[in-house]
Amino acid sequence: MEYRDYYKILGVKRDASQDEIKRAYRSLARKYHPDVNKDTDAEAKFKDVGEAYEVLKDPEKRTAYDKFGSDWKAGQDFKPPPNWDAGFEFSGQGFAGSEQGGFSDFFEELFGHGQFRGFSGAGQRTSSFRMQGENQYAKIVIRLEDAYHGSKQTITLSRAKVDESGHVRTEPHTLHVTIPKGITEGQRIRLEGQGSPGFGGGPNGDLFLEIAFERHHLFHAEGRNIHHTLAITPWEAALGAAVTVPTLGGNVEIKIPPGSQGGRKLRLNGRGLCSKSKSGDQYNTLRIVVPEPQSEEQKKLYREMAQLMPTNPRI
Repeated sequence: MEYRDYYKILGVKRDASQDEIKRAYRSLARKYHPDVNKDTDAEAKFKDVGEAYEVLKDPEKRTAYDKFGSDWKAGQDFKPPPNWDAGFEFSGQGFAGSEQGGFSDFFEELFGHGQFRGFSGAGQRTSSFRMQGENQYAKIVIRLEDAYHGSKQTITLSRAKVDESGHVRTEPHTLHVTIPKGITEGQRIRLEGQGSPGFGGGPNGDLFLEIAFERHHLFHAEGRNIHHTLAITPWEAALGAAVTVPTLGGNVEIKIPPGSQGGRKLRLNGRGLCSKSKSGDQYNTLRIVVPEPQSEEQKKLYREMAQLMPTNPRI
């Protein structure tokens, strides 16, 4: 997938004001409109201009897009990293995509697929002159340990604003957040009154924080269940053994049944992400590690095993 330079498409500088972006779009849209321009590439250019404007006209989309702008050039292969959108605040409708449709794969990867979809209930009129503020949305990335134990954290998000000169700026929004014990990836924390200010004395909107997990060197989560790959020796697999296994709550001992094969899953009940009402387990997938013989004596032992226990695992 190629990176698309929306500033280059509109012919504006990266620090252009919102008014400059609007003027550039209107000029190019008139120039390449298929009803006016009959060149064979006019329609394609018209679509490119519309896509660029769809992103750059919106301060929130533009701020997120700018996150990659300094590291990529038009035409380069591009793949956004996991949770690239974490730390930004977005308004009620967010990046739910555009009704216009027909945008490039690059646009869909960043702003399509329903990402950043807002919540209902924002901007509701509470009286003739009072309006509730818009709900905001953000994604935060936490450690699995924080979800397992629960924690209190101070986080700082970025909010996109248009200043008096018409330029997009970001301002920090620092919050104190309680991470509930047992929260799972994709769940949301609602912070009442932390969204956009209300109008005419109306109440503020709310801020919804979607949870994502940092990559962990030992575990990965699937819902409430935690998965771990447990390395064992051939003799532990064949004869059975009691081995120490790490969990998010500390080391525990688990029994390897005799005759275990690689890929077998051993469950530790209640060692997943557990809340007051729901619990998860930890699944340990066995991986048999075969020692490499380093001496002639060790090679001899393998040859003796082959004679004593002939088998064909490919049958």
